Amino acid sequence: MKDRVLGKDMRATISLLTIAVAINMGAQSKPAADLIVSNANVWTGDDAHPKAQAVAVLGARIVSVGSEAEVSLWRGEHTKVLDAHGKLLLPGFNDAHVHFVSGGTQLDSVQLNDVTTTEEFVRRIAEKARQTPKGEWILGGDWDETKWSPPHLPTKEMVDPVTPDNPVLLSRYDGHSVLANSLALRLAGITAQTPDPPGGTIVRDAQGNPTGDLKEAAMDAAYRVVPPLSHEQRWRAVKRALEHAASLGVTSVQTMNPEYADVAVFSELLQNGELTTRIYAAPLITEVDDQAKIGIRHAFGGPYLRIGAVKAFADGSLGSRTAYFFDPFSDQGENRGMLSSEMLPLSRMRDRMMTADAAGLQICTHAIGDQAISIVLDLYTDVVKAHRGAERRFRIEHAQHMAEKDFARFAQLDVVASVQPYHAIDDGRWAEARIGHDRASRTYAFRTFLNHGVHLAFGTDWDVAPLNPLLTIYAAVTRATLDGKNPQGWFPEQKLTVAEAVHAYTMGSAYAEFQENEKGSITVGKLADMVLLSDDIFSIDPVKIRDVKVLKTIVGGKVIWDPTRKIPYSTAY
Repeated sequence: MKDRVLGKDMRATISLLTIAVAINMGAQSKPAADLIVSNANVWTGDDAHPKAQAVAVLGARIVSVGSEAEVSLWRGEHTKVLDAHGKLLLPGFNDAHVHFVSGGTQLDSVQLNDVTTTEEFVRRIAEKARQTPKGEWILGGDWDETKWSPPHLPTKEMVDPVTPDNPVLLSRYDGHSVLANSLALRLAGITAQTPDPPGGTIVRDAQGNPTGDLKEAAMDAAYRVVPPLSHEQRWRAVKRALEHAASLGVTSVQTMNPEYADVAVFSELLQNGELTTRIYAAPLITEVDDQAKIGIRHAFGGPYLRIGAVKAFADGSLGSRTAYFFDPFSDQGENRGMLSSEMLPLSRMRDRMMTADAAGLQICTHAIGDQAISIVLDLYTDVVKAHRGAERRFRIEHAQHMAEKDFARFAQLDVVASVQPYHAIDDGRWAEARIGHDRASRTYAFRTFLNHGVHLAFGTDWDVAPLNPLLTIYAAVTRATLDGKNPQGWFPEQKLTVAEAVHAYTMGSAYAEFQENEKGSITVGKLADMVLLSDDIFSIDPVKIRDVKVLKTIVGGKVIWDPTRKIPYSTAY
């Protein structure tokens, strides 16, 4: 009898223990986070929950955003905890317009953008020539003659004496003209008898001889004789670009007009687990049939690598006086700029856009002058009329100099204004001299775009401008030109708040690539891409934003940049 009673008691005890274990297992059924960022000043970018103290990450995605107490429930034995020490944590920056491979290449090329004298210009090229094997091309440059005193276009005569054995092709910083030395001109077959190509100009001296400056389509003949990058050179350039992006808190980029060989390198790095920046690639619209044939649609791919967009060119640049305007440049006679060769005839561009849209590809068009922008909006309108019903998210890249009538059309067509604020504080040094005060008042008109309900996506156009997002935010918020002459802002009515600028750099850029449900804010379920900054850019003097540093860059829940630990960019923890 006693044994039976003991047995009964034992069964009861076991049952109670079983219930307790079950309850405990239920409490522990939620897996522990891989990473918790604690003690942070979290600006989420999520209007429903704008501020938080901590974030938990499981795998590549965010699983909790909230107070320390709420997020600590995700802490387990193996959870890595990153103490933010009260610093500002933002969604990772998404650069909506870069040239990723050329940017990586430029990091190791001759640097000319900060040159302020012709003597220094020649000295740096001469130094590069001494380091370059005979017969090898000298490329890169990013020169800007407006920083010289007095400003004037460089000529082949300046560089020929120091580059007798190397062909030279040095890009202006906007990418719309190049300086070629005599050897490069000879290899390209450009002489005094060579006619200007459609959509391009060979600048000539008083005797009709080429000066070495080639604008727009005239560059093509020179670039055709430059040996293509080898696979190894592309691989090295992308690795350098990835490192640079990580150091600046750039977790996503949208790279414009890459070659398919570039995309192959991105794919190889992805396969090897070395692609630390998310990439959306938009090859040239001239190759639209390549994507259309195999059925690729917008934003096709995975979290790290997507394709499905095409990049078109409508005109040139303000700096090269090739942006296409309704009225002539104020300082250059009857010159109204020029349409790109892709737009000649216009029917060819319309056909390509129709092909791209019918295939479900996103169209991103470079347009800078007011008439070029207006023509692109006309083309987009034609596409909508022909193919109704799709969500396209047309983009105009740069959208710099607007006609008043076209702001409303941007909104009506849901065209994304993919803009680069750093260009505003750079061009603002001299833009009014070229296009006058009235047209300049509608230049880089970020506030006007927002007032019309237009989606803004921020980028840099790197390597045309620095990749640093803090410089871009500084530019959008202060509009203080680089020459120091507009400390209160160049057309200050177009300034944005810091919150608006960060939104455009995160959610705005995510929207521009159809990824607003995947990234752009620190929200449960989204990819864990975040950046920790040295200062609170929402509370400091806006002038100091340009000096803020990146302390940590996190992509997919892994810290890929931490200068205090001296980790390689290809290593994550």
